Amino acid sequence: MRVTMIGTGYVGLVSGACFADFGHTVVCVDKDPSKIERLHRGEIPIFEPGLEQLVADNVRAGRLEFTLDGAEAIRSADVVFIAVGTPTRRGDGHADLSYVYAAAEEIAGLIEGFTVIVNKSTVPVGTGDEVEAIIRRVNPDADFAVVSNPEFLREGAAIEDFKRPDRVVVGTDDDRAKAVMAEVYRPLSLNDFPVIYTSRRTSELIKYAGNAFLALKITFINEIADLCEKVGADVQQVAKGIGLDGRIGSKFLNAGPGYGGSCFPKDTVALVRTAQQYGTPVRLVETTVEVNDARKKAMADRVIAALGGSGAGKTVGILGLAFKPNTDDMRDAPSLDIVPALIAAGVKVQAYDPESMHEARKLLPDVDYRDDAYSATQDADAIVILTEWDQFRALDLDRIKLMARAPVIVDLRNIYRPAEMRARGFAYTSIGRG
Repeated sequence: MRVTMIGTGYVGLVSGACFADFGHTVVCVDKDPSKIERLHRGEIPIFEPGLEQLVADNVRAGRLEFTLDGAEAIRSADVVFIAVGTPTRRGDGHADLSYVYAAAEEIAGLIEGFTVIVNKSTVPVGTGDEVEAIIRRVNPDADFAVVSNPEFLREGAAIEDFKRPDRVVVGTDDDRAKAVMAEVYRPLSLNDFPVIYTSRRTSELIKYAGNAFLALKITFINEIADLCEKVGADVQQVAKGIGLDGRIGSKFLNAGPGYGGSCFPKDTVALVRTAQQYGTPVRLVETTVEVNDARKKAMADRVIAALGGSGAGKTVGILGLAFKPNTDDMRDAPSLDIVPALIAAGVKVQAYDPESMHEARKLLPDVDYRDDAYSATQDADAIVILTEWDQFRALDLDRIKLMARAPVIVDLRNIYRPAEMRARGFAYTSIGRG
């Protein structure tokens, strides 16, 4: 199949590389010259384990290429994927669909013969209808079908998720489009991974409903963690006890400082706005958004409490800035709430993250960035574990105790055991555990 991918962001680049690895001929199109130049040099603009090698292999094999001018790629394509950003629109919380609609207008004037146009971007219910209307208006004679095919990629495990998915959702009632999409995903069907066909609007809602449910699950265990602290229970044991129930499951039950990233914050807000627009408010999701926002802001208070109640003149070493490990993504990361609040309280912040510091420097300019985890703890009055990178799970605690000004650790990811840390002489604070 000839596949054209509009957008080389996280979703577009991972999807394009994986489709090429399936054996399709893929052209990825982007308007950003610097991004295309970097890709031509073999530089990957995002950090995702395995992606650099996957891109290099498929470029070398002639199945994957990158371009600023997508006209020829669109004209010759069997399938054109729209994988552009849909950030939260300022002022009202709705998804900003301007990039999606601009891509639809460009595609409309170029397609030749029957073409399947796929919304891979996360879009609200009804967006596919609008994309179809735009194409009909621009090119009334076009032979095409608009399909919804949401992505379910976890940052840090995106290639595995794409190639071994829980499910692939395809939203279309067009039989020709179904046949094309079946061919696009044929390598998955050979391995018996489920491909689910629904209506277009149902497919659009599946993505939002799935992310909202996971965000709700995270927020639920965070609130249970707060209760655990008051009653003397252990949230990790509570999570294990309820997670073994097959109706609940163990995933997304790790208490922490609140969810962040590119999907959950914007998708929950967009679902809330869509539901309000249709007069059917989703109260649980509204509360999830409010609780999570408040939680991230409150985490700085835990650090200041560990400092003795005042941050003035104190130094804090932060380990981890990205919203989760194995990514450099800083979007809506808890660090963006916690670090400014600490600085406002008079704290000097020194920090280290294995991958995200290039982006963090733009967003958190008043931080002293260090070259490794240990230098981030030098002369610190408290050390905060904010992202659970593997390298932070087996730190040389004796070395840290010698380097830090005070043996104080605030573990917002619960990666160490409280009793062991206290036995090693640390004043140790974690989430939802005694």
